[in-house]
Amino acid sequence: MSSARPPGLPIVDAMTPAVLVLPGPVTRDEVAGLCDDVRALLEAGGAGVVVVDVAGIGPPGLAAVDLLARLQLAARRAGGRIRLRDPAPSLHALLDLVGLRIEVEGQPEQREPPLGVEEEVEPGEPAV
Repeated sequence: MSSARPPGLPIVDAMTPAVLVLPGPVTRDEVAGLCDDVRALLEAGGAGVVVVDVAGIGPPGLAAVDLLARLQLAARRAGGRIRLRDPAPSLHALLDLVGLRIEVEGQPEQREPPLGVEEEVEPGEPAV
């Protein structure tokens, strides 16, 4: 007896992170539901990462920081993490200011140096 293969590419589908789009400013009443959504997306996918699209979140403030901190905590408790997509520079600066380190799409991880960066040394300079 044979069983049918599920549609899609199993290896690629397991590595592709789920995306949660925040459509606009989020109220306090919506935070718990969004945390549940993050947990459900992590349980359904095999990537261990949920990409949170924050392009439409509006002007950043402490409410946005609180939301992202709660989403990160919910993801960590579920064994995963979140990654931000399209954060405004002001939101990124505010997260740095409060000490909340969340990975951002398109940026190298903190442990890895960016590719192609080399220091130029003039001939005859002493080695440091």
